[in-house]
Amino acid sequence: MRSTVFVLRRNVQLVHPEIFQHVLIDLPGLAFFTTYALLVLFWAEIYYQARAMSTDGLRPAFYTINGVIYTIQIVLWLLTWWKPVQAVIILSKMFFAATSLFAAFGFLLYGGRLFLMLQRFPVESKGRRKKLNEVGYVTTICFGCFLIRCVMMCFSAFDKGADLDVLNHPIVNFFYYLLVEIVPSSLVLFILRKLPPKRGIAQYHPIH
Repeated sequence: MRSTVFVLRRNVQLVHPEIFQHVLIDLPGLAFFTTYALLVLFWAEIYYQARAMSTDGLRPAFYTINGVIYTIQIVLWLLTWWKPVQAVIILSKMFFAATSLFAAFGFLLYGGRLFLMLQRFPVESKGRRKKLNEVGYVTTICFGCFLIRCVMMCFSAFDKGADLDVLNHPIVNFFYYLLVEIVPSSLVLFILRKLPPKRGIAQYHPIH
């Protein structure tokens, strides 16, 4: 969707009512958040299972958090449609910045916990070094890309010169999304190219 909006940006500007332009621009970012929140959920399940702690509340919490975020975003879209004043637009961008900051904190929390837990296992543990590197690299990459997104959204909310609207600044936006979506996604896919099978998650343990 991001690529389609970017390529067809001149035609997208003709879409009416204007609220649909906001939806086309914002929806890929929400999908990006949900996708990487799944990775945080996966790490949280591994961490709690390794500590012999219950994971029953993790998936309901994941669905609840995503449901709340999408609901708030829909409300902001409707407010923008009903009364497209600058204050509502700023609020929408700040909400997106807060969502990105929340995702960055999730990676720092569970990625950091998993990394520290792996460090405590003996050096000779099979796969320890590989998993340690995987978690460390992915945590750093994802924390960095979501933090950059948060900072840039804050700037764009209050500074017109830093506007990230793909319809008006194609070159700037190409490099922005290259930095916060394309490159991080490519690196994470490469680093995690060999995930454990789904049926083996319950048996997955860092020392194996």
